[in-house]
Amino acid sequence: MSTAIASAPEGTRAQRMRQPLAFDVVTATAEKYGVCVRPFTMEVGDLDTGELRHVAVPCGSTVESVCGPCARKARALRMVQCREGWHMAEEPDFAPEPPSADQTELMAYRADLVAAYREAVDQSQAGDADELRDEIHSVDDELRALGVRGRLPSPDAVGKRAPKRSTKRRQDAPNLPRRKVEKRTVGRQYAGGFRPSMFVTLTCDSYGPVRGDGTPVDFRTYDYRRAARDAVHFASLIDRWWQNLRRVVGWDVQYFATVEPQKRAAPHLHTAIRGSIPHEVLRQVTAATYLQVWWPPHDELVYPGSVVPVWNGEQFVDPTTRQPLTAWADAVDQVEAPAHVSTFGAQVHSKGILGGTEQAGRHIGYLTKYLMKSTGEVIESTGDRQREHHDRLHDELQITPCSPRCAVWLLYGVQPLGATSRTTPGHCKGRAHRRSTLGLPGRRVLVSRKWSGKTLADHRADRKAFVVQALAEVGVVKEQPDPKRLVWHKVKPGDPTVPPRAHLLMHAISERIRWRAEYDAALLAANVSATPPIAA
Repeated sequence: MSTAIASAPEGTRAQRMRQPLAFDVVTATAEKYGVCVRPFTMEVGDLDTGELRHVAVPCGSTVESVCGPCARKARALRMVQCREGWHMAEEPDFAPEPPSADQTELMAYRADLVAAYREAVDQSQAGDADELRDEIHSVDDELRALGVRGRLPSPDAVGKRAPKRSTKRRQDAPNLPRRKVEKRTVGRQYAGGFRPSMFVTLTCDSYGPVRGDGTPVDFRTYDYRRAARDAVHFASLIDRWWQNLRRVVGWDVQYFATVEPQKRAAPHLHTAIRGSIPHEVLRQVTAATYLQVWWPPHDELVYPGSVVPVWNGEQFVDPTTRQPLTAWADAVDQVEAPAHVSTFGAQVHSKGILGGTEQAGRHIGYLTKYLMKSTGEVIESTGDRQREHHDRLHDELQITPCSPRCAVWLLYGVQPLGATSRTTPGHCKGRAHRRSTLGLPGRRVLVSRKWSGKTLADHRADRKAFVVQALAEVGVVKEQPDPKRLVWHKVKPGDPTVPPRAHLLMHAISERIRWRAEYDAALLAANVSATPPIAA
């Protein structure tokens, strides 16, 4: 009788612990073949066949440290979008089609419904008003389905109008010439057939001298309040710059821009502009552009300590007197001077770029260089001075309101818009108050509407159509199910029928390998057919 003796595992425990886990190998393989490593599961039902299956939907993250494959795809798509619109030579057609008979008839029916709804409201007929409102929403859905875009008039009476502000330019800002903006987006063509475009960089103003690592020379004199407010309102300042630029040059300037932080943690803008504009004009527009923020004063905290306004069931009140805080609309009505004025820095970098050149490709790569990194990864602190600088800026952002709905307004004795019992005084979930963003705008990419005439979804569909056509030319036809016959459901947490993520990743890897082989075969066949025969 023999006894089997189990062999001892090879190596020490430390050596075995250093061996990769199976799931890590699966994830690395998914990375290698461009498969999303953090998909979420959806349950899909086919109404025609009755089939019910689970599908791994890509997470769509744009941050490489979160999901590398999805981030690289997103960046590649942005590069295509930038390239297609930058040096466009023909004017894209954006002329709207005339309204159809169905659209005008349905709009007339909506007008009758709105009139009946307002009459019901005036006569306090709540039941009829609710039914009419539901019918109006149903008609709005039909209008959308017929292709009507834009905001439809609200059935309710017009609310209180915003207070009028003076449009007279500030005396400390230089005047700008104004021209009627032509309905064109393509720049001028010069002798020889050249149609150059521009690459421009704009920065925020100075808040004090800084060192090479971006930290202030003197923390005590550095203007953190103005730095925080400029960061919060940077996107609005950029919008004002585009408005001024179009009025000065006299045509509808189009752009593809990205917002990134400098070493000093202040935002700056890199933008590709279609068409050429003299540098002196860009400098003049930048020097004359400013943004006045007509918000209630927020220089001194009314509730600086732990005693903050409380919710009384209807609104926030003072914790001692129980008097309601000043409503947002009333606080804005009392404003007599702007609470803040944002301007750009004096330095404006610009250069002309020709389409199709190596320089153009290099600048497209530069524009999208940091899109795969989160803001916190771009402005990472590496020293004590940088950490202190970021902490001081973050402390100021914690008491800087970011919008009319910001909960920080409660600390200044102002009741923000949309305040509820769940609102916590001084705690806003907006990006501007996070330590990882330091006030940078939420949108890292800014693209004008007439840039390429396509949305990201359109560019994604173009790529898919190209691959489908290439496969069809070699006889590989992919049957596409009718999206209207598919029903998608979210998977409930803990559903025992849902396969583990590792199984979904393995299936996606196998599918991607097969697709890649079919696509490579299609490319090979296309190259062979395009190669001229060798003469005998």
